[in-house]
Amino acid sequence: MTGVVYWLDMAGVIVFALSGVILACRSKMDPFGMLVLAAVTGIGGGTLRDLVLGVRPVFWVTDPTYLWVILTTVGVSLVGFHYIHRLSRGFLPIADAFGLALFTVIGTHKALLLGTSGVVAVLMGMMTGVAGGMIRDMLAQRVPMVLREEIYATAAMAGGIVYVTLQALNAPLSVSIAMALVITLGLRLAAIHWHLALPVFAWVTLPPKEADSAAPLSTPAKAKERVRMIRRERKIKR
Repeated sequence: MTGVVYWLDMAGVIVFALSGVILACRSKMDPFGMLVLAAVTGIGGGTLRDLVLGVRPVFWVTDPTYLWVILTTVGVSLVGFHYIHRLSRGFLPIADAFGLALFTVIGTHKALLLGTSGVVAVLMGMMTGVAGGMIRDMLAQRVPMVLREEIYATAAMAGGIVYVTLQALNAPLSVSIAMALVITLGLRLAAIHWHLALPVFAWVTLPPKEADSAAPLSTPAKAKERVRMIRRERKIKR
């Protein structure tokens, strides 16, 4: 199963790197920009995970195959640029969902191998799946998917919990991996399709008149605005 986990990790790098390339194309970046977005998406989350867990050197330094996989993905994407450019808007979230599921499982698995507790392993899995996409979106000047209303990090957390629970119950590794992948990917794809979201807690906003009358005249600008509103109301009454 060690080989299976390794190839799952490589698959996650390819999928996430491809999502970075797609976003770079839509943001009209040059080939270097495509490479940067592909790299930070493909290995960014795992790098942060290793740094937090104290793994030195990080995984792609000891195994440069990850870097070659990213370079190959970008190179193939440049050759097939016109095909990538024609992909629908919905392809990026779907590709990102697959990468999220794969990296969540890999991050949780590696944290458990290093002897962390179940809670830490779940957090490391979520970081591995989420951090790279966050960096990618911020570099492309987009609101990161994890900060939007749709379920994203919650799906990664659920997958990590399933993996840790099954491993604690001594379930076969293949079963733990499969179930965690299904849960994470299923929740994320369901959120994309049906726009599922967690409840949003926001401050109650008052209508303009009520908000203005309730606000203290703490600044000259507010005082002048209040005077202008009163004068306009008087003119209307006349």
